[in-house]
Amino acid sequence: MDSKKLAAEKAVEFLKDGMVVGLGTGSTAYWAIQKIGQKVKEGLSIKAIATSRASEELAIELGITMLPFAEIEQIDVTIDGADEVNNEWNLIKGGGGALLREKIVAAASKQLIIIVDESKHVGQLGRFPLPVEIVPFGYEMTIRKLRNLGAETSIRTKENQMFVTDNGNYIVDCQFGTISQAEQLEHTLNLIPGVVDNGLFIGMATNVIVGYANGTVKLL
Repeated sequence: MDSKKLAAEKAVEFLKDGMVVGLGTGSTAYWAIQKIGQKVKEGLSIKAIATSRASEELAIELGITMLPFAEIEQIDVTIDGADEVNNEWNLIKGGGGALLREKIVAAASKQLIIIVDESKHVGQLGRFPLPVEIVPFGYEMTIRKLRNLGAETSIRTKENQMFVTDNGNYIVDCQFGTISQAEQLEHTLNLIPGVVDNGLFIGMATNVIVGYANGTVKLL
């Protein structure tokens, strides 16, 4: 079985009746949503909020009851993937282009369960380019400021056009090399006018589940 799928299915075991559940975005979260849909058909009673339009559409298709943000005060559990997770459980997210909504949902969650395959578990963050969401106005200047911090930058495109997030923004993928001061970098990036948020998730994960190619699953 796919190691992402193994990790995702393990995470769904944490869900209980009556919970408000945050649904992540991306290839690993896809498997979690599929499993939650199956559990709902079997009688699990939860309500959910999604971190992207794609995840919301999939959840509705699978019969999962969706809530608007206005109707909730707190999310019990969010299940999401990551592009990298280190031994301190700090994350790089945003490969799927939903980092801002993912961070808003994660910050409103009592528990953030991160599901990854073994290739995403790293000693130090930074091999995966750090996604930074920026507003379109004056984006060239914002990119210049990112380069001034030492990043190699590339603005994300899709089908030869500028990639636009669900929030109407652009994403710049920034290669900083090894990120040793992750908390400081997260703060510094968010002080740049034009930056909406970045893909460093520091101290937010409460559980990390890793799926391995040999078919085992490990709770870190």
